[in-house]
Amino acid sequence: MNEILDKKLCEAYPKIFVNRNASVQTTAMCWGFQHGDGWYNIINNLCRCIQHHIDTTNELRELLLEENPYNIQIPDFVQQVVAEQVKEKFGTLRFYYTGGDEFILGLVTMAEMMTGVTCEECGAPGHTQGANWFRTVCDIHGEKK
Repeated sequence: MNEILDKKLCEAYPKIFVNRNASVQTTAMCWGFQHGDGWYNIINNLCRCIQHHIDTTNELRELLLEENPYNIQIPDFVQQVVAEQVKEKFGTLRFYYTGGDEFILGLVTMAEMMTGVTCEECGAPGHTQGANWFRTVCDIHGEKK
């Protein structure tokens, strides 16, 4: 992904991409986002949903721990998601991370599946193609290969 989009994601979600410039000994995020620009919107929306879920769940938990007159079930604490690697593999997104919960696992799974029908280059509808190296691209970008 290009440098401008990389920077936008890291600035918008500093908690998720805290390791973006860490050393290769600690994370694979040091290599950046290893995929085309076409998946930017999917990753941006994924991160927006992840951070919203973490923040709202943990805020609700704190409120209910302080006062809970109706005995509402207190949600579990959700550990901050930290991206360890974001790349293309076998034509779809791989979003490796630590933290989160089952809801976040569902979000990541859905985002990864969406990349299987989204052109990695431009974000248009696409399909996975290839024999030795799989890519998900639209008809226009598929012809260039």
